[in-house]
Amino acid sequence: MKMDEIAVEVTDLCIDYIPYKKTSIHKSLFKPKSKIEVVHAVKNLSFSLEKGEILGIVGKNGSGKSSLLRAIAGIFVPNSGRIDLKQNSVSLLSIGVGFLPEITGRENILLSGMLLGFDEKFIREKMDEIISFSELGQFIDYPVRTYSSGMYSKLAFSITATLETDIILIDEVLSVGDERFKKKSYTKMKSLINDTNRTVIIVSHSMNTLETLCSKILWLNDGERIMMDSPPTVIKAYRDFMNR
Repeated sequence: MKMDEIAVEVTDLCIDYIPYKKTSIHKSLFKPKSKIEVVHAVKNLSFSLEKGEILGIVGKNGSGKSSLLRAIAGIFVPNSGRIDLKQNSVSLLSIGVGFLPEITGRENILLSGMLLGFDEKFIREKMDEIISFSELGQFIDYPVRTYSSGMYSKLAFSITATLETDIILIDEVLSVGDERFKKKSYTKMKSLINDTNRTVIIVSHSMNTLETLCSKILWLNDGERIMMDSPPTVIKAYRDFMNR
């Protein structure tokens, strides 16, 4: 592997959205029109990652971390800027993203795998391995809407850990689930990360996890890049900032 082989390149990325607010028909008809509120989730962000790097992302709530991951995964369309994945396959591990609630866990495995670009035959060959790792037992044939957040995360992690893509995006999933599964998923994630051909981006509030797993940390604040450097350097600066 060439050390300068770029796997992810983000250039001048901007992501805006309009927050949804519930209202009644009466209010919408008779209330004076107000200025539309726009949230600037990510502002002119640029960075690149070499193949095999593990990037952690930190920042207080509302800093644009999850919006960034969803844009890299292709779920959000940026307002401007560019994301170049260099033809690498990508998967996103995130609670509340990627499953259809009305169909079963087994059916969601098939659907998720096909959305990741794998053919049906390969997914069915991996089905038993995914189900075994998830530890869901008979619940694999229940609708996903009946799952707890822990069960949801187990299934999501099992799919991504078994159907391995070139780039893995993780949004707090390692912090959900029972203690035994956390240890199991952490061990599995370390083995995936040890593959120098795989690039990983992790969003987490666990500084210990990021410092242990990551080669670099990106600090976002209100959608803007504050710094990107070695884990000890960024984590110390971020903790100092948060403790002020």
